[in-house]
Amino acid sequence: MTEENYKYRTSPFLLRNQFAGNGMFQIPVVPKFKACEDDFTDLRLIGFDKTRLENSNYLDRIVHFFLYDYKFERVWKNPDTDLEKLKRYKAILTPDFSMYTEMAPVMQLYNTFRNRWCGAYYASKGIRVIPSVSWGNENTFEFCFDGIEKGSTVAVSTYMVSGHGNHKDQKEFFLKGYNEMISRFEPETIICYNEPFPEMQGNIVFVDYDLSSWRHMNDDPYVPSKYAKYICGEKSRSADCAIIVKTGHVIRDDVFAKGMGSAYGGKWKPSPNKPQDERFLGKPGEIKETNMPNGEKFSTKIGEDGRAVCERHWTDHGRSDKHSNPHDHDINWDSDRGNPLPGPPINYPDGAPEFKSYKELSKNMGERIIVPDDGRMNFKTISEFRWCIHDGGEVEFVWNNKTYGITRDEKGVIGIYEAYKPETEKICKDVDEVLEYMIDGMRLRNIVTKVKVVMRTI
Repeated sequence: MTEENYKYRTSPFLLRNQFAGNGMFQIPVVPKFKACEDDFTDLRLIGFDKTRLENSNYLDRIVHFFLYDYKFERVWKNPDTDLEKLKRYKAILTPDFSMYTEMAPVMQLYNTFRNRWCGAYYASKGIRVIPSVSWGNENTFEFCFDGIEKGSTVAVSTYMVSGHGNHKDQKEFFLKGYNEMISRFEPETIICYNEPFPEMQGNIVFVDYDLSSWRHMNDDPYVPSKYAKYICGEKSRSADCAIIVKTGHVIRDDVFAKGMGSAYGGKWKPSPNKPQDERFLGKPGEIKETNMPNGEKFSTKIGEDGRAVCERHWTDHGRSDKHSNPHDHDINWDSDRGNPLPGPPINYPDGAPEFKSYKELSKNMGERIIVPDDGRMNFKTISEFRWCIHDGGEVEFVWNNKTYGITRDEKGVIGIYEAYKPETEKICKDVDEVLEYMIDGMRLRNIVTKVKVVMRTI
């Protein structure tokens, strides 16, 4: 055996046997995290793909790996490459290599090993490390909790198992593994990236998914791309220019973080936490009446496939100059996510036609939905608000005893305003501009999860 072959054969990066392990498969043990007083106060995370050695911003965040695996494979293949960079941050979570239920069990075992090995390695280099925990079906319980000391601080993410976007609601699956984790090593603290389920027990530190996203990292010191002026149309491109500009909707993969659960999505269904959602599904031909806490009423017409086709709002939303009372919205359905998408308002300045049931079926077919004024319409996260407005939702909320509205006009342009005060309206091209609206000296994004929502269409 040559010296070169000997070095390769005995390399610790080939053997990966330098750390003590536990369980049947000797999964490396990640040392218990020693928390400081302010570690979890106003905690935000930063994706590994957004960390930069040259950037001194965001060093007070904890680095997470709730990303697609290809974005961080290198920490397994060449862990020293990012060593100096990761040392600069408050702490890191262990790399969350995928644990999809569709994976072969040996791959799930391998990814659990890689998760813990990287954690043990970086801890040995002086980095503060918190294990991120993922699981598959019950057969993975034999190994997926190994390598974690009893009473440790751990991190989980509910994003990919929540019933939103194109994600299938896998709450039951998630809670089964979560409860098993709690009973196995009784974690001292659980960092939850994205909104926790109400049934989750333990000392949970909730980290708002949106506040930790790239949207709140807009003070990057790097020089903008030299192509930006061409892409934005500020400069015209010559005939022989090699720059190709493509338009359309771009969905960033760091907005939709990956995690455990199924690799496939699911279809929309009414949320038990949002009673108003129930009005979009029903018996073909019926008209469902919904009463909101602020006294406004919606009439929703159900089509022959059992899904809403049109909705009448018996209100002007505090903007009689833009909405007739009543006005209608056609209801379309997203072909990918399966969720309802209200269209722009259809106004009737000369009086609205009768709102007849589908194919003029019996007017006795109907159901009245009372939306309780118990806070369930409030936005728990900025992400939830973002999806609502993105999908065409209209909202009325109260802050400091003043009512505000968010609506769209016939062209789909978003407006936010104080009710019955047109001069306060701000016209916004997207949700981010809505979140920048100033209310009592504060941006909406800083209070949107604290306002009282009194009307919400979706």
